[in-house]
Amino acid sequence: MSARGRNSKPQPKGGRGRPVKNTAKGRGKGQGKGQPNRPRRGDGQRGTTPIRTPDEGRGGGHLGGDQVEGRHAVRELLMAGTRRTREVIFAGDLDPAPILDDIIDLADEQKVTIREIARSKFESMTRTDGAQGVLAMAQPLRPTPIEDLLEPERDGTPPFLLLLDGITDPGNLGAILRTAECAGVTGVVLPRHRAAHITPTVAKTAAGAVEHLRMAVVGGLPSAMKTLSQRGIWTVGLDAGGERSIFDLPVADEPVALVLGAEGPGLSRLVRERCDTIASIPMAGVLDSLNVSNAAAVSVYEITRRRAEATGGN
Repeated sequence: MSARGRNSKPQPKGGRGRPVKNTAKGRGKGQGKGQPNRPRRGDGQRGTTPIRTPDEGRGGGHLGGDQVEGRHAVRELLMAGTRRTREVIFAGDLDPAPILDDIIDLADEQKVTIREIARSKFESMTRTDGAQGVLAMAQPLRPTPIEDLLEPERDGTPPFLLLLDGITDPGNLGAILRTAECAGVTGVVLPRHRAAHITPTVAKTAAGAVEHLRMAVVGGLPSAMKTLSQRGIWTVGLDAGGERSIFDLPVADEPVALVLGAEGPGLSRLVRERCDTIASIPMAGVLDSLNVSNAAAVSVYEITRRRAEATGGN
């Protein structure tokens, strides 16, 4: 695929690596025909936040996420429209693909700069394995105040939070965030220190989930859990030594926060002590544990199922 081929004027021969100018102003009616239908962000979409000005992205209050790599992650960044995208960069040797056309069209609509550069230069810019020839530079993600996560959703849905205790592996964090968004988690709480935030690997593994999930950053999970308790939100720690099965939680259809510890160490002592209950996933095989992202998927969807049953949903 050649990003130049999507512009209204061809680039001069040998111009690879030069900026590709946006052509949104030059598009006439009918030029978008044949493109896949793309969902648009509605006013009531869960997890969206207002677009912020560039000045609001400065300082130490963000989560990271300023470099987004991978086709699905970049397309979702542009489709969500919750933060400003400064530039989209393509490797110059890509074969045509519908998703690449989507990215270019969305960038054009938003007047985002598009560049095509040599593969070697592109690879020198990437921070993940397998960026799929596409990356974007964007305004960093901004955290949501934790107080906002403690309120019911607009439709009255009680909070369903995910608290992550010391998870430092970017691949695990990205997979957890993708599951959380798909399962209807209303907010994620991350500790400020000794934990992964939104790196390019996290954003790519999450496949766009970071654009829709509300995420809070706190100084310490134990103090945050005290606040949750005061607001009537049950905290359920997940641990192999839990006193009850995750499939037998009495609080799954109430305001609830699932607390996950890092793979290996598990929940830290203070976090475990602050949990209202400790649950485990029954193991029927020889192995005695799951990868933390797999454990998150099992537990999150069990709570989602219980909440749906309680409200008469599917």
